[in-house]
Amino acid sequence: MLPPTADADQEDPTTQITWPNSRRRESDSSNVLHDEPQIPYEQDTTMTGKPKVLKKRLSTWDLITLSISMLGAQIVWTVELGYGTPFLLSLGISEQLTALVWLAGPISGLIAQPVIGAVSDSSTSKYRRRYWVILATVVLVVSTLVLAYCEVLAAFFVDLFQVGAGDWDEKRTTRVANTAICLAIVAFYLLDFALNGLQASLRNLLLDVTPASQLNAGNAWHGRMTHAGNIIGFGFGFLPLAKLPFFRLLGGTQFRKFCILCIIILVITVWTTCALHEEQEREKKSSSQGKTREIWNNIKVAVLNLPKPIRRVCYVQFFAFMGWFPFLFYSTTYVGQVMALELGREPDPDLATRTGEFAMLLYSIVAVIAGTVLPHLANRDRRLMAHKDDVDEDAELTRIKNTVRQWKAEAARNGKPLRLPMMPFLLRNIWTGALLWFSVLTLSTFFVKTVTQATVFIALVGVCWAVAMWAPFAIIMELLKELSENNQLSNDDRRPLHSRTHSTPGLRNVHSSEHQPLLRRRSLEEFGNDANDESSRRTPVAGGTILGVHNLAIVMPQFVVAVVTSIIFRIADGNTVVEGGDESDAYFGKNGVAWVLRFGGVCTLIGAVIARMVPPTPTEKAMRRRLGDMRDLKEEMGA
Repeated sequence: MLPPTADADQEDPTTQITWPNSRRRESDSSNVLHDEPQIPYEQDTTMTGKPKVLKKRLSTWDLITLSISMLGAQIVWTVELGYGTPFLLSLGISEQLTALVWLAGPISGLIAQPVIGAVSDSSTSKYRRRYWVILATVVLVVSTLVLAYCEVLAAFFVDLFQVGAGDWDEKRTTRVANTAICLAIVAFYLLDFALNGLQASLRNLLLDVTPASQLNAGNAWHGRMTHAGNIIGFGFGFLPLAKLPFFRLLGGTQFRKFCILCIIILVITVWTTCALHEEQEREKKSSSQGKTREIWNNIKVAVLNLPKPIRRVCYVQFFAFMGWFPFLFYSTTYVGQVMALELGREPDPDLATRTGEFAMLLYSIVAVIAGTVLPHLANRDRRLMAHKDDVDEDAELTRIKNTVRQWKAEAARNGKPLRLPMMPFLLRNIWTGALLWFSVLTLSTFFVKTVTQATVFIALVGVCWAVAMWAPFAIIMELLKELSENNQLSNDDRRPLHSRTHSTPGLRNVHSSEHQPLLRRRSLEEFGNDANDESSRRTPVAGGTILGVHNLAIVMPQFVVAVVTSIIFRIADGNTVVEGGDESDAYFGKNGVAWVLRFGGVCTLIGAVIARMVPPTPTEKAMRRRLGDMRDLKEEMGA
């Protein structure tokens, strides 16, 4: 027997097999009984057997270069997450206006990702995804440069229009400050829109370029790069960049130097991805609709006809991010409040902030480790995967029967019982476990009394974040691949599906008592999936658009959280001042953040319940069916 593979980039698909009632089979890259060299290309075929698409299998290096742009994007994101608010406050923006600036995040998520997904879906060019990647990168570079030099640019424009008599003129100083604020706000909005566009386009590129059998590995690498970007971003933010030779020449504050460093990393990573990977050019389709109407119809159809499995994933994401946004926004503040509770007084603001950022750094490190380890729980045993000779279900069942017989003979020679392969953890189970773990951790804040305990709590949440950046995207991309393939099948061949209960030509020489239960069970599985498959075949699939709709389920909770948290803060903290405290205290005597985190934990608990309704992926269904066949054959053989 071959041991199960452990390499995520070899045979670790979340999407390789079509739905169980489809006659078409994907080729596996290795024989079940013999080690064979991997097939360098995966061939997508129609039901008539005609080759449709040839996709090159990606090596580990290919997956890294395809995903490395996510690292650059996340590092730029840390400019906003870690240093945006202090920078805006240093320009003289009030806290109320700062809150309005950060509405750029959900607004850009609502608009940028669905629109860019729909526009790129409607394109047939082999640059349809990379065009938006490069355009978003250019906007990011410009907006980040504006942030880095906004005060210098403000002074330049004020002097250009000859406002004030000179540097000593108060009118000029006021106009420079106001202009700098305007430039910063516009730059942050551009940065948010460009980041959403870049991340959406990178995920669309992953969906287009990666073979179906490697989507799990591809999404896992996306998650790892995201976590690594957090670590690098926060880590460089702590370094004294002014002491480095090159950055010393830039002048200005630490923020300016950090922005320039982020730009350099972003350009290098995006160039690497775009230079080494390209989409396949699509066949042009004649359309009586205008371009704008076609794009709008893509979005409309995606929203109204969202397939039920993907809709359930979106429901889970909505409640999951009802929990994530409070944590992401207020975790550092929570550390400060716990510090005040432990000290019995208002802590030093800088110390509280640094302690909170240290906890977030540990959280990022844990996320990287978990993002590297956890995807291996979903590794697929090659013995349960499709075989290149499985041209139809009869051939597959014959192969499984012969394989089990050989395993039994081999086990008998070794004097051991026959042991069948084991099913890996289902992606939905891993996702459910992460949501439950998040709920347990946030509800444990009832017992957190020290800074050390708060730091451990925040660090452990990194495990949940690692799953959140991997599992749901792997699930939804597999479903998209399968819907696309089923839609293609219905267009190419509308003949009725083959029924195994009436004809079994591949097993005519086998006694009926040995295979009839398997045929009956498989036929029932096929009947149970007909309805879902029929609806999916009626729905045209636009991967980028649906990924954009999925992103709506992620950003919409931010608006709800903004309202709910304000109510919780008013109830929990109010305007009361504890004994020995002061009205200006930011941490002492306040406990609202803990209640906000607990609210998030309850929401993720609801998400975990809904996650149980997300169906197993097509590959997981096919693997479970093959394992069931093996178990039935084992019982019939008396092993």
